[in-house]
Amino acid sequence: MFSTFKPVIPAYLLAILLLLGADGHAASSSGLNRLGYAIQMGAFADVKNAERFTAALQKKGIEAFYFRKDNGIYAVRFGDFATKDKARAAAQRLVADRLIDGFYIAPPHEIVFARPRESGWQKPHQEEIAPPRPAESPKTPKDKGKGGTGESARQRPARESGDMGAIAARTAERFVGIPYRWGGENVVDGMDCSGFVRAVYNLCGLSIPRTSRDQYRAGDPVLKDGLRDGDLVFFGSSADSINHVGIYVGNGRFVHAPRRGEDIKLSGVDESYFEKRFIGARRYFQ
Repeated sequence: MFSTFKPVIPAYLLAILLLLGADGHAASSSGLNRLGYAIQMGAFADVKNAERFTAALQKKGIEAFYFRKDNGIYAVRFGDFATKDKARAAAQRLVADRLIDGFYIAPPHEIVFARPRESGWQKPHQEEIAPPRPAESPKTPKDKGKGGTGESARQRPARESGDMGAIAARTAERFVGIPYRWGGENVVDGMDCSGFVRAVYNLCGLSIPRTSRDQYRAGDPVLKDGLRDGDLVFFGSSADSINHVGIYVGNGRFVHAPRRGEDIKLSGVDESYFEKRFIGARRYFQ
């Protein structure tokens, strides 16, 4: 049975959600932090309903995003709770007020879409959420010159498992072909694209800053010829005027939300339009 769309969230319930921890953990100075437990609800057969429910939550100050599951149904995920009990208590209040029909508590460290798409991927799998594989030691790319970033060839150590970058790339690929609109009220240039990459990283258990410019500042520099799966690639007229971001998925390609309301798509980093506007790349996983 599909979820009904009920966008009105009473003020008292919003206060309860925030009190229980739906406003998330305190962000680190870098703007990166590991996520706790989250509430997942849906199923929405129509992406517009998932989008509207997400927008309603975001307008109330609750971080939320939607994604398409392997069975073609859309789900909405929101909240960053310190414990499973807090997440469940908040979700049960939403059910009691008939704002959602059901829920799933998504624990930390469980990664959605860890496996690449296979033939018949639209069919539901028995195990949709899989734990991450053991971390592997990262290999630092050798210095091959400027690489188009205008940055020093010396790269700071990144923060997480290199395997997580691959998982982020495969997750991003699952969004290709669906429309993605950022539902928040504070719309700025490039917010849809940054909202999309933020949603992908959230599904991988990592919270990154909201805007593309802040995302650029938070990551570790990566040379263009040293790009790995899961790195973010940034575009604009200058480092102070970044207006677009995407997720690198290998073979010179990246996944991104082209402009407001358009479908998520694959493009090439070296396509003429993007090559001229390439500012740099950043890494958030080791």
